[in-house]
Amino acid sequence: MEEVADKAHAAGFTLWDTALVYGMGRSEAVLGEVLKRYARDDYRLSTKFTPQAAATSDDPVADMLEQSLARLGTDYIDLYWIHNPADVARWTPHLIPLLRSGKVKHVGVSNHKLSEIELANQILGEAGFRVEAIQNHYSLLYRSSEDAGIMDYCRSRGIPFFAYMVLEQGALAGKYSPENPLPEGSSRAETYNGMLPQLKALTDKLASIGQKQGAAAPDVATAWAIAKGATPIIGVTKPNYIDGLVRATSMTLSSDDIAELEALADAANVNTRGWWEKEMQV
Repeated sequence: MEEVADKAHAAGFTLWDTALVYGMGRSEAVLGEVLKRYARDDYRLSTKFTPQAAATSDDPVADMLEQSLARLGTDYIDLYWIHNPADVARWTPHLIPLLRSGKVKHVGVSNHKLSEIELANQILGEAGFRVEAIQNHYSLLYRSSEDAGIMDYCRSRGIPFFAYMVLEQGALAGKYSPENPLPEGSSRAETYNGMLPQLKALTDKLASIGQKQGAAAPDVATAWAIAKGATPIIGVTKPNYIDGLVRATSMTLSSDDIAELEALADAANVNTRGWWEKEMQV
């Protein structure tokens, strides 16, 4: 992990995204330990309040934040999210005192549909704040945030849109195929192995575009998200993944490339919506 962090740091990638519910605190604890090697103003931390894991105390949001701060070894979070929209009117107001205290610098919402984003923005706006970031599942295979008008909403208001699962847990990385499926016994295999025959034309096209630019299939899938106006959140578990991110940020995809990739993705006709996600359409 230290080698990954050092390589990311050297390449200029400074935002680390985690959540208390990733490994039930383990992700935050490991990240906090690794980031001790840098000055606090050299990186930015993004973590989340997850309503479904809330305690029954008077202020579960503040309590979960305190746990995250302790695990991450810091006294403030750069970007704090409401992870899932269990009850927007109930949970969003809890962010306001955290912003006022300085323990949270900016707030965002994740997995919220447009009407929920607008309600959160209205609640925060009455206190002089606003939703400053959106984070949703967004990939060539899952463009619901685009179809539902969320990306247009972000674009028109200058709100950064963060995309997770851009590579669909490796299914768009080009290394898996019907002959070489994802490892059996994993939830990824259960979700994606049955889709691999339908994805072959798309992953072949990703690889072919990449080859012309000295890049690989996952770099192209990431570059597509960037071209669409998203900031991809990539799970970097190996140092060489940083090289792919660097390539993706410097690639140029033509409008024809983008149109062809999206047509192949549509032709695959698969649904990769996660079990935790609601439909984004109003």
